[in-house]
Amino acid sequence: MTRILDFNGRDADRTATVASIVALRGTSTQFAQVTAGTADEAAAAEAAGIEMVVCMASSVPAVRRGSSRVFVTAAIDFGGAVTVDELLGAAFQALGDGADAVITARRLQAVERLAEEDVPVMGHLGFVPKKSTLYGGVRSVGKTADEAIKLWKQFQRLEDAGAFAVECELIPAKVMAEINQRTGMVTISLGSGPDANVMFLFSSDICGESERRPRHARAYGDLAALHQQMAAERVKALTAFRADVASKGFPNESEVGQIDADELNRFVKSLAADGKNGKTRG
Repeated sequence: MTRILDFNGRDADRTATVASIVALRGTSTQFAQVTAGTADEAAAAEAAGIEMVVCMASSVPAVRRGSSRVFVTAAIDFGGAVTVDELLGAAFQALGDGADAVITARRLQAVERLAEEDVPVMGHLGFVPKKSTLYGGVRSVGKTADEAIKLWKQFQRLEDAGAFAVECELIPAKVMAEINQRTGMVTISLGSGPDANVMFLFSSDICGESERRPRHARAYGDLAALHQQMAAERVKALTAFRADVASKGFPNESEVGQIDADELNRFVKSLAADGKNGKTRG
């Protein structure tokens, strides 16, 4: 654990820092990164010893409520920011909310602008989901020599723009291995093989929640079965409640408040007296 001062100047402990992530280069040590969007998911990641999480920028406050220690990267491309200045504003907001870095798949000028302000910025290369139509669908990127050469040039330009790390998605493993030996950026592999500094999977895939688990992912749990069990148990409980209401089986004596018999008699007599005095409401 490392003591830092966060973007707001407050004391904080972190499982990783930009410096310790960069220091992974040239070593055999790897960090693990997962997605987190809620306080519960962030707390679980910390408890599991996960060093890094990535989330939507809007989810940073919730993630920080769950963990003050994990390294949080905020994705700033999904909140409506369009111009470079808007992306910079989104980055500062995310850092102010507790993020340690930001990630963007936008143009190099955006990366340069963020880096100029010393915002720790990651890029995203290989398969970028929001650009899938450009690749003709979901597929590996870099499967031909020409495409791999083009990809390598993108890595070079991204590094020159000032990114300290890059998410590498669906790049053929052997291509990724060659690039990893040559780039100065920290590499984060999502479906791009084992030769990277950080191994990344979606929490929903790890925990067995995804309806369609991608080939590169591995399920270590079966939360989907638990969710189904919970849904069935919810319907079962609600059905039983409805049946008890229909049969007058709810509530029973133990589930209602009681009044002493003498006190009840006094109350009833008072109501009767009110009736005789013409105070009964119509």
